[in-house]
Amino acid sequence: TAEPGSIPHVSRLMALALRLERLLKDGEVADYADLARLGHVTRARMTQIMNLLNLAPDVQEGLLFLPRTVKGRDPIRERHLRPIAAILDWRKQRRMWRVLLTDGQAAKQSVRAKSLSE
Repeated sequence: TAEPGSIPHVSRLMALALRLERLLKDGEVADYADLARLGHVTRARMTQIMNLLNLAPDVQEGLLFLPRTVKGRDPIRERHLRPIAAILDWRKQRRMWRVLLTDGQAAKQSVRAKSLSE
């Protein structure tokens, strides 16, 4: 049977960025503009997605294996990762990632507590 919940959108975006990087390296597409046209998104959005590749490898792995979202919104969104991906120092990225994970869990618990009290 299928697992309950859905794969977080940011996990799908991370997987997509990895796949698109492979298309670029293999020469199947020329550049981000080609990718944007193929994906029917703006070049700016394509850059946001591809910037996930600037994350430390273990942070990328963490994104790929986030727990499924069973109820409500995904606690971690791509926009939350933008400031982390902009940092070049992987140690700083890891610290920021841990804070984001903690905040995401706190938000999830807050939503869960609120739904129980209603």
